[in-house]
Parts: sequence; C-alpha cells; structure tokens
Amino acid sequence: MNKGQQLYEGKAKKVFATEDPELVIVSYKDDATAFNGQKKGTIVGKGVVNNKVTNYLMQLLEKEGVPTHFVEELNDRDTVVKHVSIVPLEVIIRNISAGSFAKRFGVEEGIVFDEPTIEFSYKNDDLGDPLMNAYHARALKLATDEEIETIKAMAFKVNDVLKAFFKAVNVDLVDFKLEFGRLTDGTIVLADEISPDTCRFWDSTTHEKLDKDRFRRDLGNVEDAYSEMMRRILG
Repeated sequence: MNKGQQLYEGKAKKVFATEDPELVIVSYKDDATAFNGQKKGTIVGKGVVNNKVTNYLMQLLEKEGVPTHFVEELNDRDTVVKHVSIVPLEVIIRNISAGSFAKRFGVEEGIVFDEPTIEFSYKNDDLGDPLMNAYHARALKLATDEEIETIKAMAFKVNDVLKAFFKAVNVDLVDFKLEFGRLTDGTIVLADEISPDTCRFWDSTTHEKLDKDRFRRDLGNVEDAYSEMMRRILG
C-alpha cells in the first residue's frame, strides 16, 4: 500500500491518503510537545516506539472485543488504519491521582482510586482542550447520547484490559487519554494511539515514571523510558 497525498499533520503524526478511500496511512514522528504545544522538542526513536506499542495494544484490545481502527503495520513508523472522522472528545481515564487532576483538586500524586474516574475534554488546541461534560458535548452536537454511552463503556473496557496487561509487566497504568472515531457507517471505534505519549506509566516497584512526564518535567532519560516501555510491552 502506497502513501498518497498528505491529508493532515498533527503534533505527533502525519496522515496520508491511500488508493482505498476507506484506509489511510499514519506515520509517527519523533517531535514531542507538551502543555498544548508550548514546550517543543524531539525524543529520538519515539515515533517507532509509539507506532509499535500502539499497534500491539490495539490488537490486544481487538481480541478482547474492543473495535479499533488498526489494519496493518507497514514498517517501524507507518501503519494502515481505517479512515475515521474523529469525535472531538478526548476521553481521560484515571486510576491514580497525577498531573492536572492532582493540581486541579489540590491533592498529592499517587492516590489510588477505589474505582476509575472518567472525564472529557473538548479536542480543540486553540482553546487549550477545555474540560467538558456530556451535556456540553450534546449541546455542541459533538456526539449523541448513544455515542457518549458507547464511548464511556469502551473506555472503561480498555482500562480493564490494559490495567491487567500492564500489571503483568510490573507497570501501574496511572491514567491515559483515548480518542474515538466514526467509520463511514457511523460505527464508533477506538482511534489515535495508546503510547507513552498518551498514558502515564509508573514502575510498580520503584514508581519511576516511564512516559512523557519525563519530557514535560525535564526528568531526563526520556528515550530510555520509552524504550523500556516498548521492551516490557513487546517482550
């Protein structure tokens, strides 16, 4: 399958048309951004890690009954996925307090919740991805009631599957962001990526951060953390 015209370039990926209008090629970059693009840098090899990790986890989720956009990995950086229109809701699941949650509610990081929390933000960089609830999403006609319920159920299912998977490789899944898309027939599928860019991973024993927080917080060893996560996930 060949790359056609570039359709889109985001902070972490480029998307190309293919000869099939139902399929596109996603190409992962090494560019790194944080704080809605205010901080920029490069994490060498990040594109390879995020591509391979995402594809592995998407296939794992497919086996567990979660529909995804994944079709085929072409090489280290390029993957064929189903063409979707992204629902402009970022879905954040949290198992442990960290990041903006800890800051917003004035609590320390590391509080393990009795049950996972879910929150939505409006996928809009110009506005800084503001938090929103289901009523806002409906008011702005971003998604229907039925779609929101489907997305919530799928997000919690993803959490159940991934939490168990990561526990087995001695990693705590602290929190993560998901995006969903509509296929041409309106079916909702999991899209975008699941990677150290979009998840918080802590080593279960040492609580060492193995994700993009190393870049955000200038903790160093960013490339090593990404490589370590790929090693644990792919075995």
